[in-house]
Parts: sequence; C-alpha cells; structure tokens
Amino acid sequence: MKTVLLIDDSTAVRERLIEMISTVSHIQIVGQASNGREGVAYFELYDPNLVILDINMPEINGIDVLKTIKNTKPETVIIMLTNFPYPQYRDTCMKAGADYFFDKSNEFEQVIEVLQSS
Repeated sequence: MKTVLLIDDSTAVRERLIEMISTVSHIQIVGQASNGREGVAYFELYDPNLVILDINMPEINGIDVLKTIKNTKPETVIIMLTNFPYPQYRDTCMKAGADYFFDKSNEFEQVIEVLQSS
C-alpha cells in the first residue's frame, strides 16, 4: 500500500484529488494540509511515500516544502501540481528534486496515471 499526503491551499483541489485517488486500490491518503507549514508537519507525522504539492501556498511556499521533504527523505516521490506551469518554476522544482510537474488546468489526470503506475 502506497501512502499519499496532499498539500494544497485549495479545498476544491484537495476534494477533487481525494475523489480521483479513491479509485486507485493500492493508494491510501494519510493526510491533507492547506498550507506549507502544516504540510511539513504532516509529512513528519505520517511519513508518506508520495506527496502531491502545490507551489503557491500560505506560510511556506511549495518549493520550500519540496526542498525540506527531499532533504529529509529523498526517496519520497513528489508531484508538483500547480496553476503556475511556467518554465522557471518547472526548472526550479525539478532541480530541487520534484519527480513530476503538472499544470492543474490541463494535466490534472496525469496525477492518477502516476499513482496507478506506482
């Protein structure tokens, strides 16, 4: 069983992810956070295999959360899911250790494809 932590300040995005992920039998959502500080705390508490992470969030931005997670547990798979799919963000996230970088507006379903194949 793979465990997933959702970190996104949008309740609607988290609810959509929960709905989609519930169709994948070998994936369990262990927590969800609405800001970066909560996300880091939940990561330490739940130790998930995979994190779905937004970039633009209150308290601690997603890029700093990504760096913290990868410095703590580099084998954690990180999916960046953002409304800011700009090349400079993609490059920064990939250099910081993100495994995937998806645009919320047109690549949302790719998250499920990654989860189904993991």
